[in-house]
Amino acid sequence: MMRKTSLILLGAAAGAALTVIAVQPRAIFLGSSAKAAVADTYKQLNLFGDVFERVRADYVEKPDDQKLIETAINGMLAGLDPHSSYMDAKSFRDMQVQTRGEFGGLGIEVTMEDGLIKVVSPIDDTPASKAGVLANDLITKLDDDQVQGLTLNQAVEKMRGPVNTKIRLTIMRKGSDKPVELTLTRDVIRVRAVKSKVDGDDIGYIRMTQFNEQTTDGLKKALTEIKAKVADDKLKGYILDLRNNPGGLLDQAISVSDAFLDKGEIVSTRGRNAEETQRFNARSGDLTDHKPVIVLINGGSASASEIVAGALQDHKRVTVVGTRSFGKGSVQTIIPLGSGNGALRLTTARYYTPSGRSIQAKGITPDIEVMQDVPDDLKNRADSKGEASLRGHLTGDPGKEQTGSQAYVPPDEKDDKALHMAEDLLRGTVKNSAFPPSQKSAVPN
Repeated sequence: MMRKTSLILLGAAAGAALTVIAVQPRAIFLGSSAKAAVADTYKQLNLFGDVFERVRADYVEKPDDQKLIETAINGMLAGLDPHSSYMDAKSFRDMQVQTRGEFGGLGIEVTMEDGLIKVVSPIDDTPASKAGVLANDLITKLDDDQVQGLTLNQAVEKMRGPVNTKIRLTIMRKGSDKPVELTLTRDVIRVRAVKSKVDGDDIGYIRMTQFNEQTTDGLKKALTEIKAKVADDKLKGYILDLRNNPGGLLDQAISVSDAFLDKGEIVSTRGRNAEETQRFNARSGDLTDHKPVIVLINGGSASASEIVAGALQDHKRVTVVGTRSFGKGSVQTIIPLGSGNGALRLTTARYYTPSGRSIQAKGITPDIEVMQDVPDDLKNRADSKGEASLRGHLTGDPGKEQTGSQAYVPPDEKDDKALHMAEDLLRGTVKNSAFPPSQKSAVPN
């Protein structure tokens, strides 16, 4: 038996989880027409070889052979759909770091400002916070290297590195007459995919920013902390905020959905062949103790986020509030290509909600639509394009494709109309027929 190691990924951005697929060898018998098709394919491959050799021999400047091959592979995959692509070795490593949700680093959230790295905030209990790095610090040098001229990604890559290695930061700090130098020792940094708080004194608010390997554990921790702060008889329910969450790991989308369900199908994936269909079901145990839940989505909620929203919506476990989601209803498999050769990201299946609906190029429609008030200077940038707007996207149900929708979330909570709607519904100050959801129309378990 051969084994093919692959990674299953969902998301508008990269994300992956390791799985092993056993591939049974099959005898293949070709008729005359199939043999002719194979012969024609090999003629085309010969054509590619002829073009490759002609470019190598006659192009005005000597080309890089590896770059030629990588570009050709990317061209082939880009012609399939917007989410299939080739990752070189570095891109593959970066993707693995992103999906693990942990890496060797300093623990600083940063942005680029005037060519320098500006600290948004140090993460609690990390080398950065322990060394005294402050919000709004401007990093001018990394060891002896000037930050000016580097891209944000290049600077971040320099700050990351093996655990227990040191790096020296030179910082310009408001109120300080001279540069501040700090030496930090890199440690394991875990990306916070889940943030939570008690809203008022009676609602648990949980924000998920991505679906990496830490997400389900982060959800469980958030639920435990909220329950410890609010008595059960006082807790009105939960708000699960998935707005602008681009997706990530399939297994995390399943386990997050499972946390709110006692039973029933969560999602199914269907490939080209019927025998490749997979169904994933919930296990007993609602971690919220069956409290009311409202899920917030918008035009930036994609893939894994849509799996969670769609599963809980179909089971009438939650009320979905906001604007229509992105509409990415496909699954990508990440196939490593051997040491140093990177990996192939290939669309291998579509996924379907428990009721059997595909959201490809259509998205999840909220039970209650709430549009935000967008500032005039952002009105041309407040909407997502949506899957249906991507060139070469997999087609959705005929006549039902939808373009993007509003993806704006006000930076100040007092202006967040969707959040206020969720709070008012849970507290009973606003009534709507969609809350609580009617179990009469739920998907049979």
